[in-house]
Amino acid sequence: MRRLAPLLLLATAALWPSQTTAAPDPAPPVGKRYVYKESEGVPQEMEIYFPPNWDPTQRSYPAIILFHGGGWGNGSLDAFRYQCHYLASRGMVAATANYTLAKKQSESPAGQSRKRVCIVDAKSAIRWMKAQAAWLGIDPARLITGGGSAGGHISLLATHNPGLNDPRDPVGFDTSVAAYVLFNPALSPGDDQDSAVDMQQHLNADMPPSIVFFGTEDKWKVGWDVVRGELAASGVKNIDEQLAPGAEHAFFNQQPWKDLTLIAADKFLTAQGFLQGPPSLTVPAGNEVLVKRK
Repeated sequence: MRRLAPLLLLATAALWPSQTTAAPDPAPPVGKRYVYKESEGVPQEMEIYFPPNWDPTQRSYPAIILFHGGGWGNGSLDAFRYQCHYLASRGMVAATANYTLAKKQSESPAGQSRKRVCIVDAKSAIRWMKAQAAWLGIDPARLITGGGSAGGHISLLATHNPGLNDPRDPVGFDTSVAAYVLFNPALSPGDDQDSAVDMQQHLNADMPPSIVFFGTEDKWKVGWDVVRGELAASGVKNIDEQLAPGAEHAFFNQQPWKDLTLIAADKFLTAQGFLQGPPSLTVPAGNEVLVKRK
C-alpha cells in the first residue's frame, strides 16, 4: 500500500483540474502610515501613496481616499492597497483609511444604528486630509472619496450627512468632495430605522460626479437602485454606473474585474480632469466586460 500511495495521490490530483487557480496579483507595497485620530484610545490610521517624483513645493495634486468594506464590523487597510498604489502611479495622492469597527447592533443605544461610529471616523479622515493639504501637496477642492461595500456607504454618508461629527476634528474643514469612486456601495432599506445612516434621507441635487460599480447579481444593488432613481428624479445626470454581467457582491476584488474596474475608474477620473493620459493598465484578456447602464 505504501508504494501505491504516491500514484494514488497523482491520480486524485488529475481528477480535480478545476482546483488549479491562477497566481494571485503581486502584493502591492504598503503605503506610508499615519494616525489621523484616536477613537477611545485606539489609533485610527490611513496609508498614503504618493506619485512618482512627488514634490509638494512645485505643484498641487488631486487626492483620493478610499474606505474598506467588511460589513461595518470587519475589514482592513489591505483592501484598497492595489487601487491606491495604481492611482498614485497615475499622479494622485491616494489614501486608504480604517475606522472604528462597529459592534453588534444589540450593543448600540436604542434607535441608533451601529454604523454611526464608522461614519464619524470617515468624516474625521476626510477632514484630516484637508487639514494636512499643505505638506501632502494636495488641493482640498480636488479631493475624491469612495470605497467598497460598507466603505461605499460610509463615504457617502460622511459627505452627505451634516451630523455625526467628532468635536475633536480640526475646525474649518468640511467633508465635501469633488467626486466619488464607489464599488458596490451597501445601501440598505433597513437604514431607514436611523436617519443618520440612511442615504435616502440626505440626498440632494448637488451630487458630485460619480462612478459606481455593481455586479448584476448583487443583492445589495436593490438599495442603490432606489437611491439612483431618486437622484435621477431630482435631475442628477452625472453618475456613470458600470455593471459586471453575472457578477455578485465584492466582484471587484477578483481579476479580471479588479483591473477592469480600475481602468474604468481611471478613465472617469481623466474625463473629470483629475488625471491625464490613457490608463497604464492593460485590459485583461478574456470575455468579461463592464456594461454602462443607460
